[in-house]
Amino acid sequence: MTRENGRYVVRAGRACDVVELARLHASVQLQAVTRGQPHPGIAAWVEDLLDAHPSVVPDDFLVAEDSATGRPVASLVGLRQDWALSGVRLPVAQIELVGTAPEHRGNRLTERLFAALHQRYAAEGVPVQMIEGIPYFYRRLGYDYALANDGAATVPAAALPAIGEDDSSGGLTVRPATVADADDLAAIDRRLADGQALVCPRDAEVWRYEIAGRRPRDIARRTVAVLVNDGDVRGYLVHTPRLASTGELTVVAAACARPAEWPRAATAMYAHLGRVGRRCSASAELPFTAVRFLLNPDHPLARLGPPGVPKRPRGWYVRATDPADLLARLQPLLRKRWQVADLRWPEKTLTIDSYGRAARLEFADGELIAVTAIPGSVSPTTDPHTNAAIPPGALLQLALGHRTLPEVLDTWPDCILRDHLTEHVLTTAFPRVSVQVWPRN
Repeated sequence: MTRENGRYVVRAGRACDVVELARLHASVQLQAVTRGQPHPGIAAWVEDLLDAHPSVVPDDFLVAEDSATGRPVASLVGLRQDWALSGVRLPVAQIELVGTAPEHRGNRLTERLFAALHQRYAAEGVPVQMIEGIPYFYRRLGYDYALANDGAATVPAAALPAIGEDDSSGGLTVRPATVADADDLAAIDRRLADGQALVCPRDAEVWRYEIAGRRPRDIARRTVAVLVNDGDVRGYLVHTPRLASTGELTVVAAACARPAEWPRAATAMYAHLGRVGRRCSASAELPFTAVRFLLNPDHPLARLGPPGVPKRPRGWYVRATDPADLLARLQPLLRKRWQVADLRWPEKTLTIDSYGRAARLEFADGELIAVTAIPGSVSPTTDPHTNAAIPPGALLQLALGHRTLPEVLDTWPDCILRDHLTEHVLTTAFPRVSVQVWPRN
């Protein structure tokens, strides 16, 4: 609990806050959509997060309380989850529901809530925080765009297979998921977690929650369908349960357990999306216009589908609690990338300075054995013991595969490398990574 002045107290959330927090966020979130009226989908989401959610507890909320009334007037929540990159576990907190009652704005409550949140995650060892939010605003709080979020073309409804058209899916079909599919879905995610993409795997408990645990009005609720062949679950497709006001059906995730089956899986999935879109259109009396994909352009479902309207990729804001600690967590992945490339570092250490903090990579017989956070140099670009000076935002983008080193060197003049060998080794360490994250919210 923190108190900077006598009016507001920042504290952890409590289960008894559910009514006040649902009321607060329903009245401040997405008001352009509801024309100033409380948003029932937001209220239901808050209620779900505070009611037997599989990975969220009331303490994950932070609340600014008005001392005069004892009521919450601002809050946010950090949704903890584990992402995976090539088998490496990466704890992440997704920040959501950042809001302040209009009459209490201008008191820097958002800044205070984020400061308390960052302090909490530093103490608890949560290395990465991410948020999708207001353009530029969260840069002021230490966040930078470091993860791609969508960019796949939007496919017009007219381009989808017509009813009764031969879908050439070779026995693969798509049907609504049931809770009985949860173990199979979790097994697919475990397999994806060992792949080359950055993913957010779900266990069986979370899959059961996604399929049947949310309130019908919860704005975060998604419809889960499974790809099957002779009764075996081979993949999944996740989309919004209804059309947006624009007539679009939005896909947030898609997976196929056997990569070789993607061409047939994509055919079956597009046929299913066409059926769902037309059914939603009939029930809502709203034209079905398109399927929008919150997927990267390189996602197999996007690459193997009908031609669509290209989109400029959006991004997620990301913050690293400590860039050096992030590299330490990725140590097994860095070592593996150098081993695959048959690269050996000739010195005992390689130091990457992020203009404040530094990471010292230690080697034995040319192979990485440890990554240690150390104080940065006063002048890293001239320090003879520093191999690379990389701004923290650039280092974050490299670590998550959002940018390659050549791209960073083109856009960050203050990214300075000691020599060509350092450049070659770090280019191998930080390739571009496909982001296939459906966050757990």
